[in-house]
Amino acid sequence: MSTTRRRRPALIALVCLGAAGCLALAWWQWTRYESASGTFQNLGYALQWPMFAGFCFYAYYKFVRYEDAPPQPSTNGDVTEIPAGLLPERPKPAARNEDDKTLTEYNAYLAELAKSDAQPEKKDRTDR
Repeated sequence: MSTTRRRRPALIALVCLGAAGCLALAWWQWTRYESASGTFQNLGYALQWPMFAGFCFYAYYKFVRYEDAPPQPSTNGDVTEIPAGLLPERPKPAARNEDDKTLTEYNAYLAELAKSDAQPEKKDRTDR
């Protein structure tokens, strides 16, 4: 027996538990709608939750079908790569302006700081 067949009862129990939970939430929203403080939003949720429960069973059905016979890959000449020129190109870095005096001074300042960080600190010997 395959491992997928052995796991099927647990999966069925999980699907039923999920659907039961969705139906319980639908019932809860319906009772909220019928209460004095209920709104149409509660009615909307009460109608949505049964659809979610149905989706649990639909998803299980599709899972079993794909498990038994996975879909065949299409070989009808579909494009599988993105053609060149379809996506925008990455921006190029800005050209460096060597004439910018402020930038040159700032870079020199940063280089000076880097040098001072690399040198070991000299300790003051004030205590004699």
